[in-house]
Amino acid sequence: MAPGDAPDASKRHDDDTRTQVKISVNGQPQELEVDNRTSLLDALRDHLHLTGTKKGCDHGQCGACTVHVNGRRINACLSLAVMHDGDQVTTIEGLGQPGAMHPMQRAFVEHDGYQCGYCTSGQIMSAVAMLHEQWGSADADIREAMSGNICRCGAYQNILAAIKQVRQG
Repeated sequence: MAPGDAPDASKRHDDDTRTQVKISVNGQPQELEVDNRTSLLDALRDHLHLTGTKKGCDHGQCGACTVHVNGRRINACLSLAVMHDGDQVTTIEGLGQPGAMHPMQRAFVEHDGYQCGYCTSGQIMSAVAMLHEQWGSADADIREAMSGNICRCGAYQNILAAIKQVRQG
């Protein structure tokens, strides 16, 4: 390639770096144009302004960003938004409202399973997903199922009590 043949970066179109994504979020159809590198977490928070899902470590280690995609829990920080075209996404805002909380949300309040609150949305989303997964009923089973969610306040006993209450009906 001759020196004058290099592509001119100022003339490059962004068409190849952005993608239209159609997703259903909390039962509402959404159409977003996102940079191909945008995580699902950033799309939810920055594009749709659903800030209940938290950005904790941004490395998939803390679980604060847990959401449900097609009924399964995932760390939204580890998944690109473009991977979810056509998917159903549920965030903490989609579980319940202040006057009509999900049973897991009520149990977290009753058992003080929220402490500072930063990890709470991810904890609740994981706990709700766990209700539909195959886990034993022993405390150790619940702890293992929730091991991807970290609580820096140490409210693990309260979180365990909340989950057990909901699982027992």
